[in-house]
Amino acid sequence: DVSKNSARLNIRTKIQYDAAAQLQDSVKQADGTYVVFDSEIVSLADVVLQSRLMDAEGNVVGEVASELQVIPACPNEVEQEIVVKNPNLWSVNTPYIYKVNSILIDKTTGKVLDNYCTNTGIRTFRFDVQKGFILNGERLKINGVCMHHDLGCLGAAVNIRAIERQLEILQEMGCNGIRCSHNPPSPELLDLCDRMGFIVMDETFDMWRKRKTAHDYSRYFNEWHERDLTDLILRDRNHPSVFIWSIGNEVLEQWSDAKADTLTLEQANLILNFGHDQSMLAKEGEMSVNSLLTKKLADMVKALDSTRPVTAGCNEPNPNNHLFRSGALDLIGFNYHDDWFAGVPEKFPGKPFIVAESVSALMTRGYYRMPSDETVICPERWDKPYFDDSFSCSSYDNCHVPWGNSHEGTMRHVKNNDFISGQYVWTGFDYLGEPTPYGWPARSSYFGIVDLAGFPKDVYYLYQSEWHPEKKVLHLFPHWNWAPGQDIDMWAYYNNADEVELFVNGESQGVRTKGKDDFHVVWRVKYEPGVVKVVSRKDGKTVLEKEIHTAGEPAQIRLTADRNEIKSDGRDLSFVTVEVLDKDGNLCPNADNQIMFDVQGAGFIAGVDNGSPVSMEKFKADHRKAFYGKCLVVVQSDGKSGGIKLTATSEGLKTAVTAIKAK
Repeated sequence: DVSKNSARLNIRTKIQYDAAAQLQDSVKQADGTYVVFDSEIVSLADVVLQSRLMDAEGNVVGEVASELQVIPACPNEVEQEIVVKNPNLWSVNTPYIYKVNSILIDKTTGKVLDNYCTNTGIRTFRFDVQKGFILNGERLKINGVCMHHDLGCLGAAVNIRAIERQLEILQEMGCNGIRCSHNPPSPELLDLCDRMGFIVMDETFDMWRKRKTAHDYSRYFNEWHERDLTDLILRDRNHPSVFIWSIGNEVLEQWSDAKADTLTLEQANLILNFGHDQSMLAKEGEMSVNSLLTKKLADMVKALDSTRPVTAGCNEPNPNNHLFRSGALDLIGFNYHDDWFAGVPEKFPGKPFIVAESVSALMTRGYYRMPSDETVICPERWDKPYFDDSFSCSSYDNCHVPWGNSHEGTMRHVKNNDFISGQYVWTGFDYLGEPTPYGWPARSSYFGIVDLAGFPKDVYYLYQSEWHPEKKVLHLFPHWNWAPGQDIDMWAYYNNADEVELFVNGESQGVRTKGKDDFHVVWRVKYEPGVVKVVSRKDGKTVLEKEIHTAGEPAQIRLTADRNEIKSDGRDLSFVTVEVLDKDGNLCPNADNQIMFDVQGAGFIAGVDNGSPVSMEKFKADHRKAFYGKCLVVVQSDGKSGGIKLTATSEGLKTAVTAIKAK
């Protein structure tokens, strides 16, 4: 029971008591021998369980105490209630955290036997068939992204600051949701999502019994799925950021005869993306083994937490998908299949809907293929890598996979249909592996809205203009270094304005206005060196102006640390953006200079990157080539307090120095 005026918290606490004495005894038999046996003396304990609810300032705002007698090796579960007046409700804009302090006291001696704190939040929500997602009584579109677990040049090991930086970059874009794809998330990620305000889809499995690859989790599913799913729910159910449980992603059990045990990697993925047909779907009235398994997993979740809906990321949109036919999914989740969205209310009556995975557009930061109104859909099939000498994908949002869509294409569906609760875009950041559409030497993905180094691609500002409406946005691209007379498509993403006007060297190229279903405006202009400028206006008054200058030859380096003060704990990080500039301070958009780094003082280089999906340079090094004018160096505290001096040098360029303090 939650409202703005009061909230009733149900607190269930398990108490484990191991104080049993083991005694050995013996009995003499008729034949003179002895039988030795063990006996257990059960020691009962009288205790008091005191539960206190504390606000963010540490004030106790509610408490309850229960007396009980606990028995060793027996389930001792206590259920308590606390009523909170005028609670601070958790939301994406105000992610208020309460703490439940559980104190176990020996009733006889008054001694504190155990003390445990649990972070939680108070909120009420539902997924509505017609209105989508409703949080604390207000409709909210989930503007989410899918995220893999790796941290770019830092690898897969958890670093709290690196995760926090990713979330900060996404939040500045207007993102309010994270799908953990496709594995249980780290507790550190969920703690950050609690504190920062993200709607999390907590996902367990990428495959069930039927394998996708030779060495995947299907080998362990039968033995481990119950333990793993149970552990996930018990561990994560108190996180206020967790709103959805997902029990699977694109599992082959969606179809009847995938024969996954004998499929190659290529054949399995062909079925996932292209190869299924009506004969592989559930028959009328059929409750297959696959449907029963779906129900079993969903029932396991609901037995441990009935407060959140269960879904799965399904790339078979037909209602006869074996997972859908189970009737066990509370929330219908599609991966892609935009053309099926409009039919969901009719085909799945009474079921709310979310786009669990969307888009899969392909982009290389800083690379542009013109004309921008020509769309490249690649690869032709999952098992046929696309080839282009550039090993690049255009940043105009005109390149995507055949099972996906452009960013604008999916945005149009989600924005214009209230019944769609939201979407989780594939993906927020580029990640290591899966370099679709290319094969070797491409080694990391092209899907991200943000590249592997954490540098936003141009489409980041499309999302910012739509998902962050209170922030004034005007983003003009591409750069202004081309061949004389070349036709250049200049795009602009903007919001909070009626119109935008483009100028080349002071001469107007016309005024543009977005239509109802448009997300950008475009001018095709002849390139001439100088300055290109865009102005956004509302009611005739200037809102924002942006200029891009033709850059000269590389002349200097600029270092910009995301934080110039870090903790001296041996783990904290400063992410330093490295830019190659001309003598006037303009970014050189095609610069690929080799940059050398030197760190002195209380820190060291944790990693280097530049966002290139084809670079074979080491992530652990003291140098990196710029990629379209930029690269990154990550400086880590060595555990001591003091100053850190980072110096960047490159042949022919002016040296740059920045200072970071560890304290």
